[in-house]
Amino acid sequence: MKNKFKKVRVRFAPSPTGLFHVGSARTALFNFLFARKNRGEFILRIEDTDRERSKREYEEDIMRSLDWMGVSWDEGPYRQSERKEVYRKHLLRLIEEGKAYYCFCTKKQLEGAKEKQRKRKEPPRYEGKCFSLSNTKRERLIKEGKEFVVRLRIPEDENLEFNDRIKGKIKFNAKDIGGDFVIAKGDLSTLYNFVCAIDDHEMKITHVIRGEDHLSNTPKQILIQRALKFNAPEFAHMALTLGTDKSKLSKRHGAVSLGEYMEKGYLPEAFVNFIALLGWHPGGENEIYSLDEIIEKFSLDDCQKSGAIFDIRKLEYINGYYIRKMKTEKLANLCIPYLVSAGLLSTEFEEEQYPPAYGGVQPKLSYHIPASQEKVTFDKIVEIISLYQERMKLLSETKDLVDYFFLEEVDYEKNLLFWKGAGEEETKKNLEKCISVISSFKKWDKSLIEKTLLKKAGEGGDRGKMLWPLRVALSGKKASAGPFDIIWVLGREKTLKRLKTAINKLKMD
Repeated sequence: MKNKFKKVRVRFAPSPTGLFHVGSARTALFNFLFARKNRGEFILRIEDTDRERSKREYEEDIMRSLDWMGVSWDEGPYRQSERKEVYRKHLLRLIEEGKAYYCFCTKKQLEGAKEKQRKRKEPPRYEGKCFSLSNTKRERLIKEGKEFVVRLRIPEDENLEFNDRIKGKIKFNAKDIGGDFVIAKGDLSTLYNFVCAIDDHEMKITHVIRGEDHLSNTPKQILIQRALKFNAPEFAHMALTLGTDKSKLSKRHGAVSLGEYMEKGYLPEAFVNFIALLGWHPGGENEIYSLDEIIEKFSLDDCQKSGAIFDIRKLEYINGYYIRKMKTEKLANLCIPYLVSAGLLSTEFEEEQYPPAYGGVQPKLSYHIPASQEKVTFDKIVEIISLYQERMKLLSETKDLVDYFFLEEVDYEKNLLFWKGAGEEETKKNLEKCISVISSFKKWDKSLIEKTLLKKAGEGGDRGKMLWPLRVALSGKKASAGPFDIIWVLGREKTLKRLKTAINKLKMD
């Protein structure tokens, strides 16, 4: 039956029972993309019927994660825990109409029936034993306090067929879903499939887009909607996301909560670009798309039926691309918190006078290096970050890449100073040449520094014998920015101090 509602309305309906993960992020994004592409509405519904596991902090994590991704909802959040009376009303209606009934079968009785079915090589299903109970016996059992559940009555050999927007035509039979299934507990608290079917109707949902792990729920929800004479929405079940070994996605494949992706320094635009391509692609070789481009191109027809591979290396590549394309000033602002958390940089607000027309006294952020209490300008931080923008993949790499700019001394093994074939004495002499050249500059000019040092290094034949220990002495690293860039940023005094420290290190046994 086609949905009578004309305007596209989709919903993202997570359970707040854990931190927000990749699978949920992809489901939310695909619903959002479909709504925006079709000028429809995206509804956020919190399915918190699991009272023990549902927590408000997880709900807040869901909304914070969606906000970070740029996935905005038009309605909600609706909470199922606040809609109990709505579900109870529809449940009682089905019971009154004889479409649902009380079942008093014990766990032992149910297991016994299943064992007989196994011996007959039949699929396990509830055979409707309690459906035929008389009203008198039913009322007596309830008065006696006999435990019960409420089951939906399914016509024998009921056939179901629906067209999945991704998987195509799908058929089910009542026997495939275990016969009359439970829709409410003994206290008349309704279960997942029942409340989901009612909410989809009352919220005028036209399309249900979700993972294929929900495919087994679909026939039950359609049967509930039929019993209530509701129109069913259209369904689209996305293939599951798999690890690189094609097993179920797990933490060992890099699948963690979105909060961890944020902490590691993935950019939201890169993350959205990446998960959009998990099971969808508009064709062609391009793999870089802005959110607006994805919305423009998105179609359920381009969603793949087989599992999508989650490759953390691809996510890092895409993230690196967006970092390289970002304005360095913006990147520096994003990197500063990592420097602060590592104790390499401190920030504080200072008052600054502005003309009254601009608000008078305004706070101004200033930066200091805790190791030396030296003040550092934002422009200097930008300059430092710019040296690594081309090679950075994650914002969290910042502290390990640039820490030596903010330290009083750098720590390294003296053997790292040696270039191929160079010994202690030759290395020491080359460092002394560097000191002599750098000390001689009357004008601190970057191009002059580079030109002069290159010329001096070339006099010995192998430039590496001078430039390698120079760079290591300044950075303390096997790999770093070039020595001339480091000298320029550190300045004469710090540069000379580190070179003298390196020479002293060579003198030590």
